[in-house]
Amino acid sequence: MRSLDDSTDVTRLFAPTQLGHLELRNSFVMAPMTRSRSPQSTPTAEVAEYYRRRAAGGVALLITEGVLVDHISAGHHDDVPRLDPRTAVAWNAVVDAVHREGSRMFAQLWHLGGERHDVGCTTAWTPSGVPGTGSPCPHTMSVHDIDAVVESFGRTAAQARARGFDGVEIHSAHGYLIDEFLWPETNRRTDGYGGSIANRVRFATEIVSAVRAATTPDYPISIRFSQFKERCFAAHIAESPRELEAILVPLMDAGATLFHASQRRFWEPAFEGSDLNLAGWAKKVTGLPAITVGSVGLQAGELRGCSHPEHSLAALAQRHAAGEFDLVAVGRPLLANPSFVNDVADERFDEMCDYRKDDELVWP
Repeated sequence: MRSLDDSTDVTRLFAPTQLGHLELRNSFVMAPMTRSRSPQSTPTAEVAEYYRRRAAGGVALLITEGVLVDHISAGHHDDVPRLDPRTAVAWNAVVDAVHREGSRMFAQLWHLGGERHDVGCTTAWTPSGVPGTGSPCPHTMSVHDIDAVVESFGRTAAQARARGFDGVEIHSAHGYLIDEFLWPETNRRTDGYGGSIANRVRFATEIVSAVRAATTPDYPISIRFSQFKERCFAAHIAESPRELEAILVPLMDAGATLFHASQRRFWEPAFEGSDLNLAGWAKKVTGLPAITVGSVGLQAGELRGCSHPEHSLAALAQRHAAGEFDLVAVGRPLLANPSFVNDVADERFDEMCDYRKDDELVWP
C-alpha cells in the first residue's frame, strides 16, 4: 500500500500494532453487528465461517455480535447468541476458526435493558421504568436486581476467557441497559445509582469490577460507549470533555483497558472547540488505547477522498498517525466485502461494493 497523496502515509494502519499484551497484525477491528443466526442462542458452524472469512480477509481483531449474558432478563430473541454453560462449547469452534487465520477475538457482553421490540408481555429490566422502544411493561430494577445482573456479567466473562476469547467488550452504548443508567433521560433513580454522574456510572463500574475479578489482572476489557442512542441520535451522556472524563475515568479505575467510542461518523468532532472525535477524547481523558468507528468505508470510492476528503483513508491515517486513536473499527462494509482490509491494503477499490441495506442479508 502506497500513500494515497503526497503528504499522507497510510501504511501504518496496516502495520503490526500492540494492544496491551496482544500483538495485532494491523489496526483494523471488526465492529460488532447483530446477525440473529444462532438458533436456540447457540452459534453454529456457519457462524464460525462468518467470522473466519473476515479474519482471513485481514481484520486483526474481531468483536462478536452482542452476546447475551447469562441472566434471563438479558434478551428475548432465541436467535441471538448467548454465552453460558449450555452454549459455551459451541463458541470454541468460532474462536478457533478466527485464531487459525492469525486474528484475535473479543466477546461483546450484552444486556438489552429496555431497548427491545415486539416482546409482548415480556418484562424489560430498566433503571427507572422509562419505556424503551416497543417495551410495554419495563421493570424498574431493584438493588437486588442490579446485583444479579452485575454477577451475570462476571460469570459470562469467565466463560469467555475459558472458551479462548482474547478479551471481552462490555456493551455500554446505543441505549441498552448500561447506557440507560448513564443517560439522565432513562435514569430517573434517586438512590445511589441515579442523579449525579458518579452515581449514574456506578452500575457500569460494578460490572467492570466483576469482570476483572472473574478473569485475570491483565485480561483485556473494552468498553463500547456512545453519545447517541438507537432511538435518539441527538442524545448525550456527556455535554463536555469534563463530563466525559467523569464517566470514563471510574471505568478505567475499575479495570477497563480499552475504549471503543461509537459515533455515527468518525470525522465529526465530539465537542465544540476541538477537532478530536469521540475516540480521541476518550484517549485524551484516560490515556488508554481507543478504537474509532463510524461510517468507515461505507462508500468504497470515498476512501480515495475524491469528493469528501474528510471521509478518506488518508484523513483516517492522519488522525491515527497523530495519536488520536489506536484502532479503527469497520462494520457494515465487511458484510459484502469480507476481504475489506486486504482489498484496501492492495488498493482494489474498484472491486469493492458500496454498502447497501440489502448487505445485511449477506450470510455467511
